[in-house]
Amino acid sequence: MKAYFRKNLALSLTLLVLACFFIVAIRGMETKDWVITLLRGLSVGAVTFLVASGFSLIFGLLDVLNLAHGTLFMIGAYIAWTVYVRPDTFVDLLAPILLTVSGFTLSGLWRNLSKRIQVKPRAMRFAPWAGLLLSAVILSYVLSRYPISIWDVANYGQSPVTYSFMADQGILLSPPSVAFDEISLGVAAFGLLLAGMLGAFSLSLFEKSGLSGTRLRWQNFIGFAVVLSLGLVTLFANDAITTFLTDLDTTWLFFISLITAALSGALLGGLMESTLIRPLYSRPIYQLMLTLGLSAVGIEIVRSIWGRPEFIMPKPSIFNGTGDGCPATSLAGLAQNHCSTIFLFDGRVRVYNEIFIPLVGIVVLIAVWTLLKRSRLGMIIRAGVQDREMVEALGINVRRVFTLVFALGVGLAALGGALAAPSMGLSNVMGESLLLNALIALAIGGLTSYPGAALGSLLVGMMQQFIIKYGAIGIPIPFTDIIFKPTPPLVPASTVLLMVIILLILPNGLLGKKE
Repeated sequence: MKAYFRKNLALSLTLLVLACFFIVAIRGMETKDWVITLLRGLSVGAVTFLVASGFSLIFGLLDVLNLAHGTLFMIGAYIAWTVYVRPDTFVDLLAPILLTVSGFTLSGLWRNLSKRIQVKPRAMRFAPWAGLLLSAVILSYVLSRYPISIWDVANYGQSPVTYSFMADQGILLSPPSVAFDEISLGVAAFGLLLAGMLGAFSLSLFEKSGLSGTRLRWQNFIGFAVVLSLGLVTLFANDAITTFLTDLDTTWLFFISLITAALSGALLGGLMESTLIRPLYSRPIYQLMLTLGLSAVGIEIVRSIWGRPEFIMPKPSIFNGTGDGCPATSLAGLAQNHCSTIFLFDGRVRVYNEIFIPLVGIVVLIAVWTLLKRSRLGMIIRAGVQDREMVEALGINVRRVFTLVFALGVGLAALGGALAAPSMGLSNVMGESLLLNALIALAIGGLTSYPGAALGSLLVGMMQQFIIKYGAIGIPIPFTDIIFKPTPPLVPASTVLLMVIILLILPNGLLGKKE
């Protein structure tokens, strides 16, 4: 009881001191300056939170330190850019992805077949690997002949930099579509479907034989039917879908890119957990090495596909209006003219950066918190973390639930990358800086605390933006005529200093719990 009181007293005093510093900081600014700085801090905090919250979910519930989280944030940004600027490439890639993934949606069927097939123990050592190898060969054969319209990083005129520049000028370039020459539509569809099914079945053979198979119901085939139908429609109606997306308003295309990035991140996360992370739950050092290696591999893949130069992702039309009536002076004018900026307290605020991104962060915070605390899935997740064997005895597939958690965490990071792309641009190192911010935010708020991730991200964003602002206006030193202006290196150093001070007072962070 005494320790509980002491901990809460330290937390209350720490928060009180932070609030006092915040009040002192804004007293040295004009109203418009501190309002803009506050909103910019919320924007940085929201993006940091999307990365930190996913990392916190994975570590807090699965006890996995995913050092590839920053790279997955970056990959989400590049995927969103592809959907937004090159919808033709997105549609060309969507069909083979859906057809291949459809085989993995029949996991219950493959699990039952793997339990029923009687194979000698010695053959079981090689059968899964042989199946995976054959699946890879089929997939390689089909994809090497599958026509995909894509840019050329070696040719500046056909590089992502050029396409981004033209899209920013309001011109969405669409190169001529490529046709099926070396392989037919039917052979491509059958080969991709076969490769996916064979790969999924081979992976099911790795599971321990002592596990009982899942009882099949007709509901187990709904996902397969939906994904397969989408893949076939995308394959045979490629040109029509590409034309539709190209002619679509950039606002709708942007929101499609956000959804696609989040779903792609969730798919990558689920694939990582089920194939690479799951066998290493009892080996934390190997987890660190694996995720660190995946981070390096991901960066090199991005460089080989999208190139090394930095480029921008244009803002959608709803957040990029100019001309008469802009900057907006009221919410009605903002809604009518879709202005990129609005005047608040005589200060110009960027609508996308300082208003839209924080709103998305708040919505995600509430949605995930509701999922964890108020839903049946959240109850299963918490119970599975506490006593996995008991939950499995109730007939619940805990492994699938853990895969969903990992997929959710990576999906949030990918969504953060897609949101950050129009505001901070795309680069090969954008994930590393955000992961560092996220780790500092988690250390401040508490590594395993989801609300702590939000609070820590908010403090990191505020600290950085106030230091940047005071670097421009300067800090008057009391009793002297000296004006101190923080230099850019002090921006990251300030958050590290804040982390050190808080951890000295509260070793588990502001809202962290002692394990």
